Amino acid sequence: MLNVTDLSCSRGDRTLFRALSFALSPGQLLAVTGSNGSGKTTLLRALCGFSPCDAGSIAWDGQEIGKNAEHYVSRILYIGHRNALKDDLTPGENLTALATIAGAVLDGQAIRSALQSIGLEPSLDRLPTRVLSEGQRRRVALARLWCEVRPLWILDEPFTALDAQSAQLFRRRLQRHLEDGGMVVTATHEPVGLSGESMREIRLA
Repeated sequence: MLNVTDLSCSRGDRTLFRALSFALSPGQLLAVTGSNGSGKTTLLRALCGFSPCDAGSIAWDGQEIGKNAEHYVSRILYIGHRNALKDDLTPGENLTALATIAGAVLDGQAIRSALQSIGLEPSLDRLPTRVLSEGQRRRVALARLWCEVRPLWILDEPFTALDAQSAQLFRRRLQRHLEDGGMVVTATHEPVGLSGESMREIRLA
């Protein structure tokens, strides 16, 4: 369970959001919407423990995330609006490096399967990431969702640069993660495409 209580955050002399509260349970997705500059990325970074807020608390399983940060970080998978890929590495090498930084160990088969699941041709894994298109680079970043097992996904504009087919593959992966008891918080300008009790939304003004 993720619990956010009376969270307030500002940047400079501008308040982004105030007294924001919500709870997220296994099997639920929270879509965070709002115009550019409304605080979506700031909220996601606060949920990761990357950015301080002015007031309020963020708790995982009843404990504030700062009191057991190492455990909490091991439970989340964060993909920002930047892909965090090294240009000189191949897609597979990038996935290996990112997993290692996050404390996970991946074998070659898991990486190849993840890249194929998001629609990347096997031949692309022989190329440096710098030659890939923006859509392909985004798919490499999102391939982590197929090969790293974490209960809470925090995703910043995951649909950026995806074509319709890739977006549909991504939606199917979201649905499977929720069906398996996972949780998702995502900032997005695009419709997530899910419905029912699993779907929640807040809009930052």
